[in-house]
Amino acid sequence: MSKHEERLQKVIAQSGLTSRRKAEQLILDGKVKVNNKTVTEMGVKVTSDDKVEVDGVPLEKEESVYYLLYKPRGVISSVKDDKGRKVVTDFLPEVSERVFPVGRLDYDTSGILLLTNDGEFANQLMHPSKEVNKVYVAKVKGIPHKKELLKLRKGVISDNEKLKAVYVNMLSSDKEKKTSIIELTLHEGKNRQVRRMLEAIGFPVMKLKREQYSFLTLQGLNAGEYRSLTPKEVNQLRNTSTKL
Repeated sequence: MSKHEERLQKVIAQSGLTSRRKAEQLILDGKVKVNNKTVTEMGVKVTSDDKVEVDGVPLEKEESVYYLLYKPRGVISSVKDDKGRKVVTDFLPEVSERVFPVGRLDYDTSGILLLTNDGEFANQLMHPSKEVNKVYVAKVKGIPHKKELLKLRKGVISDNEKLKAVYVNMLSSDKEKKTSIIELTLHEGKNRQVRRMLEAIGFPVMKLKREQYSFLTLQGLNAGEYRSLTPKEVNQLRNTSTKL
């Protein structure tokens, strides 16, 4: 029985080293070897018996792992930080695989964050056409009117960039404290997007949390806790992410 073959760039991406697109560039740049021979063309397929090297370093074959972390506030969405601040991987000390976050949450934003060592999986989820629902709940200064919230669905301009929400809803308001709780659903994941959008209509964010990512929620977790995704959850995410 013949060994299962996979495209070289996919194997590199699944190792957790980088995304498929960047893996393709590494191949084109002549930085990838298969069985001691440099490969510079797309379309090469390899099996588990082949020796793959990237920049002279043998590719480690790690089992793909998938985690859901309840990221606390005051944590960097990265695997390391030059300033010595806490990073998301600090909360997964028992995980031996080289996991990295799928996208990011701002330093002061809490909530759902996925981590994996499967670069191909992460790249698919973050693809602009994926349109995965990301649900945020923001506490803001002031009480916006419906017309002001509607602007968020139509799109607002911030730093010469158009930002928009798929869905916006006022959950509650406090007239005495002059604050509101607003729920926003986004497909995009641009830098500080929710904060920039709400600032653009005059309601600065005091507190922000991502409560849902696609069908996943924070149920059963406290801030700083994590769990493995079930095979069913991974397949559900993978199936929707391939419909690009």
